[in-house]
Amino acid sequence: MALFLKSLIGAGVVILISLLSKSKYYYIAGLAPLFPTFALIAHYSVGSSRPVNELRETILFSGFATIPMLTYLVTLYVLVGHFRLLPSLLMACIAWGIAAWILVALWGQFHGH
Repeated sequence: MALFLKSLIGAGVVILISLLSKSKYYYIAGLAPLFPTFALIAHYSVGSSRPVNELRETILFSGFATIPMLTYLVTLYVLVGHFRLLPSLLMACIAWGIAAWILVALWGQFHGH
């Protein structure tokens, strides 16, 4: 049941983004995915099944996880001026993946995991 509820929340955010992108306030579609929907789910899941110190580490890591998102946004902003949309999105996702990989590798090194 919990998994189904989480799926409904995710679907709701996707519908909201779609509706916003078609409205005169289309730019708010860029804010909607940054609402901490999935962070809420992740933090609740970790917090209800793990010790507080592990939840705190998850929260701290979540803060650093904004770096790959910023990497994606900056990359996409630059690339859409030079390439078509789909290649720009693909390259920005690759940039996100590289930044996320570096973050996870560095986190593991400095936190002994």
